[in-house]
Amino acid sequence: MSTKLIAPSVLAADFANLQRDIEMINNSEADWFHIDIMDGVFVPNISFGMPVLQAISKHATKTIDVHLMIVDPDRYIKEFASLGANILTVHYEACTHLHRSLQAIKAEGMKAGVAINPHTNVKLLKDLIQDIDLVCVMSVNPGYGGQSFIEATYDKVRQLKKMIEKKGAKTLIEIDGGVTDKNAAELVKAGADVLVAGSYVFKAADQPETIKGLKKLANSN
Repeated sequence: MSTKLIAPSVLAADFANLQRDIEMINNSEADWFHIDIMDGVFVPNISFGMPVLQAISKHATKTIDVHLMIVDPDRYIKEFASLGANILTVHYEACTHLHRSLQAIKAEGMKAGVAINPHTNVKLLKDLIQDIDLVCVMSVNPGYGGQSFIEATYDKVRQLKKMIEKKGAKTLIEIDGGVTDKNAAELVKAGADVLVAGSYVFKAADQPETIKGLKKLANSN
């Protein structure tokens, strides 16, 4: 895929002005909405649940990329489809029967993603890579926004890109955590297709301009 995508993370938005921030993303050069659902069990934080996702879906005009950081995600696949998720990503570490989970996501008409924590080796996805639409590489430990980027991510992305190409898969590589103008170009060079940006976008004085700049950097190679 030639055009690299930017997915602002709604977790970093101003929840008191959520509709305003949703409209900002709609009107910006961003490509996707990235929405983190956390349960306080799989990760130590709780984000938001079904009603908030439903409210976002009502106003969002772009792809809704839902990242589940929850235990037993299979229980909610149908519900997330009904709430408007276009891409549903489950954690490798949370799925005992990952292939079954991917099939269930696709059966509901969504793209199927797999997220991997910083300690998880990309080789563990080798046998399933052709069934995965998107691999979300966590470049921070999941659960909180605003963390520092883990430098080992670059090598991980390169390994993953080689695996995808070797298998002839069409899997996209998404980077989630600590993405800024300082690492965007290098991540794309390593093989990333989608950059998730939370704090970097929402703490900026000019959010649309920040998104525009990040997209330009990501597509400058």
